[in-house]
Amino acid sequence: MLNIIFYAFIGVVAIQLFYYGGIFSKFAFAKPKTITPKKIPVSVIVCAKNEAEKVREFVPLLATQDYPDYEIVLIDDASSDETLDIFEAFEKQYSNIRLVKVENNEAFWGNKKFALTLGIKAARKEYLLFTDADCYPADKYWIASMSSQFTMSKTIILGYGAYERVKNSFLNKIIRFDNMLTATQYFSWAKAGMPFMGEGRNMAYKREEFFKVNGYIDHMNIRSGEDSLFINRAATKKNTTLCYAPGSFTYSEPKHKFRDWFMQKRRGAFTASFFRPLHKSLLRLFFLSQLLFIILAILLAVLQFSWMLLVPVIAFRYIFSWITMGYSASKLNEKDTVYWYPVIEIILIFTQLNVFFTNLFSKPVHWK
Repeated sequence: MLNIIFYAFIGVVAIQLFYYGGIFSKFAFAKPKTITPKKIPVSVIVCAKNEAEKVREFVPLLATQDYPDYEIVLIDDASSDETLDIFEAFEKQYSNIRLVKVENNEAFWGNKKFALTLGIKAARKEYLLFTDADCYPADKYWIASMSSQFTMSKTIILGYGAYERVKNSFLNKIIRFDNMLTATQYFSWAKAGMPFMGEGRNMAYKREEFFKVNGYIDHMNIRSGEDSLFINRAATKKNTTLCYAPGSFTYSEPKHKFRDWFMQKRRGAFTASFFRPLHKSLLRLFFLSQLLFIILAILLAVLQFSWMLLVPVIAFRYIFSWITMGYSASKLNEKDTVYWYPVIEIILIFTQLNVFFTNLFSKPVHWK
């Protein structure tokens, strides 16, 4: 019986090595991205709903980017605070800002996808660069970095939306590691020719890609997924590439309480349930292999299976995955998070398990 459990354990480790060595390594060990600025026309699209404090601080950072040909399309999604007033003031202050006002619509009330659709249609440039209202660019060359990856065939760019560091906060390390792991997955699968999601805090595409899939029509009734579900439908091996140069990052404030982050995780898991079947299966297999690795390792240890066989397998798996995630974290400026990798991994596994069971009984709230 013990031997059967051990063989099952070996099989789980083999699956883990496939993910870390066969897939995640494609990004982790990839060469640094070269940035050769281009002068293609870009519309930066920012949709805000009740984000007065953030847009007051961050819009000037977008309006003063060092880039020759761009506009900023600010979309006010029927805000009830001062967001619209601030946008109108910025429109007068900066010549490259255009404002789109979204009125409450009974059919699409509170649906960010409806607001974004209006903004995309209003944009005057063919290349669209997206970020959220609570995000700011790494530097004044953010547009130049992201747009540099566009080519005649590569018309969808996946970028990295990072979270700010919070000193003396272990929760912050967990959140940033989780975010880095998610990015490693969608970057790596894109490199493997199977892009499955992107992050709305930092992504770009040519406008024609939006209309090729009829925008968000396939999932307009789902409140979330204006970024990941769109990429899941529109991105292919031929039209998608990555940008992970440090100057291409955006940053936003992370959650400061576990329950807020847990709700964010619930929304992400709910959205992922609408991915294409193959993508869902691959994501679930990775999580299942993580969970079974922990369970079977503990079970074999409790049953006093030969430590001379068990310990080397566990050690090899951890060293292999630790190195892979370390290189990935280094590329994304998250290296400090991997020092606690074994502990954080266990926390994330059981947090995700909790998310799964919680979502079985109730749907997460998707509006602010």
